[in-house]
Amino acid sequence: MKVLFVVGARPNFMKVAPLITAAERWNAAPRLGITFDTLLVHTGQHYDERLSGVILRQLGLPVPDEYLGVGSGSHAVQTAHLLETLEPVLLRHTPDAVVVPGDVNSTCAAALVAAKLQVPVVHLEAGLRSFDRAMPEEVNRIVADHLSDLLLTTCADGDANLSHEGIPAEKVVDVGNTMIDSLLRLRGAAEATVAETRQALALGDGPLLLTTLHRPSNVDEPQQLLRLVGVLRELAEQAEVVFPLHPRTRARLAAAGGAATHPRLHLVEPLGYLEFLGLMTEAAAVVTDSGGIQEETTFLGVPCVTVRTTTERPVTVALGTNVLVDPYDADAVFSAVRAALAAGVRSPAPAVPLWDGAAGERAVEALARWWVAATGPASGTAG
Repeated sequence: MKVLFVVGARPNFMKVAPLITAAERWNAAPRLGITFDTLLVHTGQHYDERLSGVILRQLGLPVPDEYLGVGSGSHAVQTAHLLETLEPVLLRHTPDAVVVPGDVNSTCAAALVAAKLQVPVVHLEAGLRSFDRAMPEEVNRIVADHLSDLLLTTCADGDANLSHEGIPAEKVVDVGNTMIDSLLRLRGAAEATVAETRQALALGDGPLLLTTLHRPSNVDEPQQLLRLVGVLRELAEQAEVVFPLHPRTRARLAAAGGAATHPRLHLVEPLGYLEFLGLMTEAAAVVTDSGGIQEETTFLGVPCVTVRTTTERPVTVALGTNVLVDPYDADAVFSAVRAALAAGVRSPAPAVPLWDGAAGERAVEALARWWVAATGPASGTAG
């Protein structure tokens, strides 16, 4: 079975790495009469070396079979470019299925191209919903789910959302969270980087507040971005604040005339996966607008303040490790983070079913069983 994985942005890499590794293990002891031939297509939606090349190497992913270099642009321009560049790739490789992870523009475009070429689509991390269509990611998720032949979910919330939207249960398999697979596999290596990272960033001995902001609603409007940086500046009185800047966020901040004006507010270049995860494991709290980080902090038991009014990962809020705060209410953001810092006690990691490091194995088995059911044993491309 020839399976083509399409990745475009940093979180996608952590999601597909466990599947590619699991497919290699499957091939060492094949079952159900099939083996896997995997191909990796990197669209280049994230193209900065720190957001792409470093992450691929740290995760042990192979050199992509195709690199499309689509770069940045408006959602329409980027998606159009993705459609144009992905179609010839699928026609050239003739995969038996296309796996699209997550909810970025590359996810949506790859699902569209595959569906129009009548190539089966598999959505990894299906069923997540914020119920806020102002988020581009929400549109991408919905499109990918409704074009998919096999939907691999991370939790019961996803299953329920898909059922509500009328997607047949036989198309849906809850395999767990492959991002947690990557976290568990590399946690030891990540923790080994902490001392060097702290030294490189000239961090003091105080509590650590790790921050990420990249959503257009938080960084594209200059006053909003400056408002949030102002909150971080105040919080630097209580903690070492590390804020790795996505290239887009850095450009927006420079245009707005903002800069770090506190010795404990560290605006730094993007960190590698190991370095970022290492800091997260010992953070007193995390401030973010990222989806995946909400899951990682929940697994680690690290208090997370999400500067959004909605989340597609409500399980993190239900378990009490994550709190949503209106990003336009600076006082509320400050109070929520200060409360997390003041608590000073790390909660035990809550138990989320199937977030156990074996999601990649379950996903590959689900893929194999789905393919056998559709075509019969020994069908498809030999690995």
